[in-house]
Amino acid sequence: MTLCATFSLVAGIVQMCGDTSDDAGGGSPPFRRAPHRMPENIPESHPPLSPSRAVKVAIPAIYIEAPLVGLRLDAKGRLSAPPVSRPKVAGWYQDGPSPGEAGTALIVGHRDTETGPAIFLNLNALRRGDAVRVVRADRRTAVFTVDTVRTYRKSEFPDEKVYGTTNRPELRLLTCGGRFDKKTGYSANVVVFAHLTSLTKTA
Repeated sequence: MTLCATFSLVAGIVQMCGDTSDDAGGGSPPFRRAPHRMPENIPESHPPLSPSRAVKVAIPAIYIEAPLVGLRLDAKGRLSAPPVSRPKVAGWYQDGPSPGEAGTALIVGHRDTETGPAIFLNLNALRRGDAVRVVRADRRTAVFTVDTVRTYRKSEFPDEKVYGTTNRPELRLLTCGGRFDKKTGYSANVVVFAHLTSLTKTA
């Protein structure tokens, strides 16, 4: 099984997916996502929100609801993944824009770990128009709409496209993807591109 270890925000090679002994994902049951109804028009971007710590992410189409932990870069400029011991937790880059702020917010999660499938196992099943909800510490929920889902080989990862600054509030969700090799891990990364489309308040 493999795990997603770290990925680089400054180098050209994504290093999110490490290598371990065998592939845990292969033994998981077939996945059936929630019914999808493509919206007639993708909503325009919602005005940016003020900064606030991200607390939880929910993706109804693939039945995800997970707490978020703050992540920082290491000495090599790599963003550590959430703890391997907590496979159902995702993490967000707390030194970048918080979800809903102007710019590109980053949320990452494992595809699988040594104990089996993890929180972002089915991230590549998302489609254009799906919703991603991020609950913030200010008791507001930033609702993002998926624009596209892409899988990039590690050697061809488009840093600027994924991490580059934007004028509107955007979100990237990242995990492992592609083919699995016992020596080198996964060959690619799955990236979900989304933008802020609405805002709700939590009780």
